[in-house]
Amino acid sequence: MELTLQQLKQYDGTDPSKPLYVAVKGRIFDMTSGKSFYGPGGPYSMFAGKEASRALAKMSKNEEDVIASLDGLTDKEMGVLDDWEKKFEAKYPIVGTVSN
Repeated sequence: MELTLQQLKQYDGTDPSKPLYVAVKGRIFDMTSGKSFYGPGGPYSMFAGKEASRALAKMSKNEEDVIASLDGLTDKEMGVLDDWEKKFEAKYPIVGTVSN
């Protein structure tokens, strides 16, 4: 499955009939089983239905960081993002990719 960023927004957990997706490095993870964290009202809900790579790398919950761009990230931040990606790979199924 391939989704645009616009299409990905439909999977933010607000529609209970749809799965909850978060994209990291262009890959879409099905986070439905983590709805208490990533769904509405959850501590990481700002990532739902979005490409969250930059925010995860920077350990940021600022809306302006919830984007795909990795420009200007430090080696340490890239390492943090890699750690998040490994955690997600171990816990959540990859269901597709983000198209441009």
